Amino acid sequence: MRFLADMGVSLRVVQWLRSGGHDATHLRDEGLQRMPNGDIFEKAAAEHRIIITFDLDFGEIVALAGGRSVSVILFRLHNARTPHVIDRPKAVLEESQKSLENGAIVVVEEARHRVRRFPFAI
Repeated sequence: MRFLADMGVSLRVVQWLRSGGHDATHLRDEGLQRMPNGDIFEKAAAEHRIIITFDLDFGEIVALAGGRSVSVILFRLHNARTPHVIDRPKAVLEESQKSLENGAIVVVEEARHRVRRFPFAI
């Protein structure tokens, strides 16, 4: 899978994804630290990437995207330390791969994850 990590996501998460054979990049890799969320969405759409973020704004951006689907993995974790953030998506990626490939928002919480598939009503 192809991923684009937002600024709130550690570079080590991207490295972990790469070590698992995924095509992952971080905004920092390209010097795009100040890129607005709408532009991040456009970049992910153009590059067919799944956004990885802690930023709740992406749920709304995706909902208002007018049918253009960019999948999002949204972390809602109390423990945002990198080892924990890496540990949580291990099961999520395996169980939600099809949904992410077809358009979904996956909300990753401490003990569970929820998948909301596209299209969805506003």
